[in-house]
Amino acid sequence: MHQVLLFYKYVTVDDPQTLAERFRVLMKKYELLGRVIVAEEGVNATLEGLTENTEKFIKELFEDSRLSDIAVRRSIGEGKSFRRLSVKVRDEIVSTKFDKGEVDPRAKTARKITPQELRFWYEKGKDFVVVDMRNDYEFQSGHFKNSVNPKLSASRDLPNALAKLEPLKNKTVLTVCTGGVRCEKMSAYLQAKGFNEVYQLENGIHSYMEKYPGKDFLGTLYTFDNRLVMDFGGEREIIGKCRLCSGQTENYVNCANDECHLHFLLCEECLQGGREACSKKCEEILLAKGEV
Repeated sequence: MHQVLLFYKYVTVDDPQTLAERFRVLMKKYELLGRVIVAEEGVNATLEGLTENTEKFIKELFEDSRLSDIAVRRSIGEGKSFRRLSVKVRDEIVSTKFDKGEVDPRAKTARKITPQELRFWYEKGKDFVVVDMRNDYEFQSGHFKNSVNPKLSASRDLPNALAKLEPLKNKTVLTVCTGGVRCEKMSAYLQAKGFNEVYQLENGIHSYMEKYPGKDFLGTLYTFDNRLVMDFGGEREIIGKCRLCSGQTENYVNCANDECHLHFLLCEECLQGGREACSKKCEEILLAKGEV
């Protein structure tokens, strides 16, 4: 049986190249595939391997005192989530381009609430607003009910969406994302911009769906691996809509126009009908190139 690991931590790493090499050595030792980003501000990783090997990997990784308290999200894998091993050193573990003097989640970030607390909020009808800090295309296949979508193309777009979120400054705001790494930094950004009561969901949407499958989260959770979407059981409906015909779907494709390559939802019927362009404009470009 295979297992997928998802984890991150904002922590000062004085030697990112050395830590990156440590990841490479351990991943090769335990035959894991996946992606790891290491930066001076911390680590962010999604990996897959045989369950026994993933547990040995975590045990050995935790020997590093900087990482010993990382919360690891686990899910069942099929051994097909990743095609290769990728370990990279970057300036940030989430690319935001925020002013580091203004936003540093290692120093200050919003208070975390557990999945249990969020479930209680929903049950008692608390007055709060969920702001989904994922990319717009991730939001389309699944999201918390009554959540706000800033329609980000990338995390660095949050400053441009601030005007849209301005009316929420004096409300109770809960930021959410897949595993927690993005909303930890995004919530710190909102605090720096004067939002008065900001929270973040501890360990992200993944942790909530795992504990409360079919509750409050509509649709499926987008993943950045070959699974593309996943759910954790429970009753649910398909809320994703085909970009071309608006039919129900959870099938993602990339626009066939290489100049666009937009990641979007496309139903099986449209796909079988040869419609692989995200818009009429892209379809016209493909026709002009003789690629349709």
